[in-house]
Amino acid sequence: MGDRSALVSWGFRLALFSVVIAVLAVLGLRLGIMPLPIALFAGLGGGFILGLVAIVLSAIGLVMTLTSGKSGRGTALAAIFLSLAVVAPVGSAVMNGSSVPPIHDISTDLTDPPVFVAVRAQRTPSHNALDRSAPENLAELQQAAYPDIQPILLDRHPGAAFEDALEAAQAQGWEIVSVAVEEGRIEATDTTALMGFKDDIVIRVRDENGAAQVDVRSASRVGESDLGANAARIRAFRDALKPG
Repeated sequence: MGDRSALVSWGFRLALFSVVIAVLAVLGLRLGIMPLPIALFAGLGGGFILGLVAIVLSAIGLVMTLTSGKSGRGTALAAIFLSLAVVAPVGSAVMNGSSVPPIHDISTDLTDPPVFVAVRAQRTPSHNALDRSAPENLAELQQAAYPDIQPILLDRHPGAAFEDALEAAQAQGWEIVSVAVEEGRIEATDTTALMGFKDDIVIRVRDENGAAQVDVRSASRVGESDLGANAARIRAFRDALKPG
């Protein structure tokens, strides 16, 4: 089988190595034993590059087996699919990150953002600050990237809107941290399914001439860019809060 089987074999080995590196990076992050930069760049980044190489080698090996009639097609196909399990999600995240600004604190009210109170006790000095001071043009960057993120106006009593907001937050699967009825404030934390990143959310309900204005702020604890996750989270909450 010569060089042809060598290509297939190496493609499969690199595909396995790619998956192992990516899995270790995810586990390291979730267990808190691997720093974020190492997990992202060495772990997921390295797995992505190895996965790409594995796909190329396996594809060439697959073509050779098809044209020569020799064995190795199944191995080559397995390597390609294994590599795609790493390359596809990481590549998608990179593409999303390149299309949005490097910000991680999104608010429906840019002039007077809702304030975190109870959640602060769960954040450490190593987490992103909540003062919205960086970057200096944060509000402008958000407005340009997410012009649809605006205060949510509801034609219902603020008290009813608060109950609906709490129900919508719970429906999103968020961990409710604090419910301050008298202050019209709900605080929660959302943990991403794969990487285990924790993002904090604060919801504020105010009276607006007998109706209700609901403002939402979602801020990531780590990372310079949220890859658009916080804006997407606010949209999902808004859709759940405004039926129809």
